[in-house]
Amino acid sequence: MSIRIIEVVDYRDEWPDQFSQEKALIQSVFTNDNVEAIHHIGSTSVKGLCAKPIIDILMEVKNLEVLDDESHLMGAIGYLAKGEFGIAGRRYFQKGDVQRSHQVHAFLSGSVDAKRHLAFRDYLIAFPHIASEYASIKREGAAICQNDVDIYCDHKDSFVKEHEAKALDWKFA
Repeated sequence: MSIRIIEVVDYRDEWPDQFSQEKALIQSVFTNDNVEAIHHIGSTSVKGLCAKPIIDILMEVKNLEVLDDESHLMGAIGYLAKGEFGIAGRRYFQKGDVQRSHQVHAFLSGSVDAKRHLAFRDYLIAFPHIASEYASIKREGAAICQNDVDIYCDHKDSFVKEHEAKALDWKFA
């Protein structure tokens, strides 16, 4: 069994291009109008922020059941469909087995979860000192987690929840 390596690396200038290429690939397999938007989210979307080298993508859709029926299209471009994968109302797809390269989080367009991801990204871009604090927490989490993603996520959980709430107030209040 392969173990997933949890590493946080310095920002890479190629991440926006990798997102754009993947967005075009995803758009190329969907022929209906269910997909409303595809966004680059997560730390790789924040210029200058360190991150796990995985491109996070948010796909906003009109109907999750339609997406479920068409999940084989994501399979055709190398994604494994994992259903909700722990978050109600989400459809999760990963590319790249244990050391994944991309992950897609699909939510209903305009849902609280879609807004939460976009607000947090925009908040980190708008407030570099918060992004810097987040970077420190992420690096510390990677250093102590011994490649256990649950420990890594738990380490940054309270920071993320606090600042997601602030981001939603900042963006939508």
